[in-house]
Amino acid sequence: MQTHSNFRLLVVRLGAMGDILHALPAVTALRQAHPDWVIGWVVEPCWQALLAAEGSAGRQPARNSTQPLVDRLHFAATKEWRKSPFSRQTLHEFTALRAALRAGEYDAVIDLQGAIRSAVVARLAGCRRLIGEAEPRERAARWLFSERIATHGVHVIEQDIEVASAIAGDALTPVSPWLPVDPAAERWADEILPPASGQPAVLITPGAGWGAKRWPVERYAVVAQSLIARGFRVLINVGPGEAPLAELIASQTGGAATPLACTLPQLIALTRRVSLAIAGDTGPLHLACALGRPVVGIYGPTDPSRNGPFGTQFKVLRSPESRRDHTRRATPESGLLTIQPDDVLRAADALLYPETAS
Repeated sequence: MQTHSNFRLLVVRLGAMGDILHALPAVTALRQAHPDWVIGWVVEPCWQALLAAEGSAGRQPARNSTQPLVDRLHFAATKEWRKSPFSRQTLHEFTALRAALRAGEYDAVIDLQGAIRSAVVARLAGCRRLIGEAEPRERAARWLFSERIATHGVHVIEQDIEVASAIAGDALTPVSPWLPVDPAAERWADEILPPASGQPAVLITPGAGWGAKRWPVERYAVVAQSLIARGFRVLINVGPGEAPLAELIASQTGGAATPLACTLPQLIALTRRVSLAIAGDTGPLHLACALGRPVVGIYGPTDPSRNGPFGTQFKVLRSPESRRDHTRRATPESGLLTIQPDDVLRAADALLYPETAS
């Protein structure tokens, strides 16, 4: 399908962190193939930093290192709206979003979320072409699409590429995503990891979206202790509510491992500088992949063939006993518990010292 040179595309991928990062390679491939297109993106406000540095959204010129991918950002605080759907503020924000999307005069909308709420937001643009997967995550969403694309890829990044390819008939392939550079966050990261120090750093994220995905924190502490003994600087990413996990690791390493409660821009800047990231199936793991950093992924109930590391050097640890299960249980999945610290350290060594790997 041919598109005109000033084609206007709206991307809908509201959240969460890992899912937005999975969508970025497809949109970056579109941007590279069509640099003259106007591309807008609808996102939850909390994830703005994945698309634009603080204070840069809406500035002209729209695209630069602080906002490299999209020309326009639209915010849909759908999680807040669901808490009070009929409040004056919700109705005001919803109406304002609809007006902004209509004013954008988009030629096509691509829903890379495949949920009812994302498809409803996509329909607000009033666009004739609304493109999504033939078998979206929430099947009912497909009835809101005007074009349904059958996908065959296993990984969600591959599926998003297939959907994006349908917009203009491109034969796209995954590319390294473009993420914004936040100058203030970069300066902060330089203070944490001075470029002249020469000491390699490893970033550990012990938390996870729910308990079944979370490898025991005591085992992360053993890994951290071993890496510190080998001369690595170990940093612990502290997500919301995860301070006790980081404190335990810091305590068991005698304070040698450093907990860091980062903002999202700071986490991006910090991840750019590390030699390795170790985590479960979490947003920070996918961020490290997007930035081309080597990663060790510790997987349990989620399927790494669909949601695992992609586009970088990686090692995935997952027990043959583990089965795909998104039930949000509080305790670690049994297969996850079969993975030992020595398994993680061997995987880390294979990435840190590839020349010695057998």
